[in-house]
Amino acid sequence: MHPPKPVPLEDVDLADLDVFVRNEAWGMFDTLRHEAPVFWNPETGGGHGFWSVTRYADIEQVDKSPEIFTSERFVNLEEPPEQYMDLRRSMLETDGLRHQALRKLLMRDFSAATVRRYDDFLRGLAQITVDAALRQEEFDFVDAIAADYPINVLARLLDVPGEATPKLVSWGNEIVGATDPDYARVLLDSPEAEQYSHLPFRSPASVEIFEYGRELAAERRGGSADDLVSKLVNRIPEDGVPLTPTDFDNYFLLLVVAGNETTRQAISHAMKALMDHPDQLAFLRDNPGQAQIAVEELLRIASPVYHFRRTATRDVEMHGQQIKAGDKVVMWFASANRDEAAFADPYRLDLTRYPNEHMTFGKGAHTCLGANLARLEIRIMFETLLPRLATIEQAGEIVRVRSNFVNGIKRFPVRVSAR
Repeated sequence: MHPPKPVPLEDVDLADLDVFVRNEAWGMFDTLRHEAPVFWNPETGGGHGFWSVTRYADIEQVDKSPEIFTSERFVNLEEPPEQYMDLRRSMLETDGLRHQALRKLLMRDFSAATVRRYDDFLRGLAQITVDAALRQEEFDFVDAIAADYPINVLARLLDVPGEATPKLVSWGNEIVGATDPDYARVLLDSPEAEQYSHLPFRSPASVEIFEYGRELAAERRGGSADDLVSKLVNRIPEDGVPLTPTDFDNYFLLLVVAGNETTRQAISHAMKALMDHPDQLAFLRDNPGQAQIAVEELLRIASPVYHFRRTATRDVEMHGQQIKAGDKVVMWFASANRDEAAFADPYRLDLTRYPNEHMTFGKGAHTCLGANLARLEIRIMFETLLPRLATIEQAGEIVRVRSNFVNGIKRFPVRVSAR
């Protein structure tokens, strides 16, 4: 993995989605970290522009300062109409005590101790996924392995039948791919999307996810089952304020999308990185005891989510730039994961790198709730897959999701020979 080509500061535009399709954002991140660590980026199509924050230390400061940089004004670049903000608000768009209460509803269910109980199930599922994929000499790595595996984990956690997984994958694609014509029925920035302004990501898929979640909730309300839906409908948040129907809708949508997409993209990017570094692939295959440390480096390299944004609650100065109250401030987690001040030789894949305080899951109160499960899923997948591979090579062009939010791979054709 080589450092990217430098991009002149005047050519930096992180609102241009085609930059991400071409995988050229890394050079822009490098330029910003070195020359303009707090950088104003205009937007076309209705957005008011945003400040890009690209250095690790600055991003950590923003992420840990909700009183100055709030999530309450939403966390993607889209600016929802004021009248729909409460209707669209999920745990991601809350701060303070309410955020803690919503988070704690399922925090125990994603703790390291709890997810360890899934070890046998995950190994069995990884075995099924790998067996099915390796029956072919050529396949799409995303479809056959990276998407198949985590969505079946999610189906187990939600206690939905296996036949539900294709629609869960499709909904996730459409939500995170709201700016990609291959995925979205209605593109986020199209005039047609205005009629969906009251929905997350302005996506009609949100309606279908809501309807499915409500069916599950109706079946499980008042019961004592152990799945995540039962826990959401039967637990009261610790602040004593029950989930409204809207709260449940948005929480369920968050589980469906976040519970699948991030792990899927991490596995895809990790496999690509290992293929580009066959010595590291061989090291991981031959040293399974190092897998826990190795997974942190794979997560750093993968950076499956490019950014989250905050909104300034008051005027504040950073690196000489005057950020005004109400301005969007974007934390480029992917850039933090390549910051030379935080990681020596950041473009080198080093599976023995330790410590490895990567930014993949965020750093503040909004640190990814499912991080422990994602780590375990990724580790078990590679512990299962790598010993089975005699060879693996790319068999065609990698095609990326048209998005500056999710660092996604749509197509990743590979050719393998199995051991």
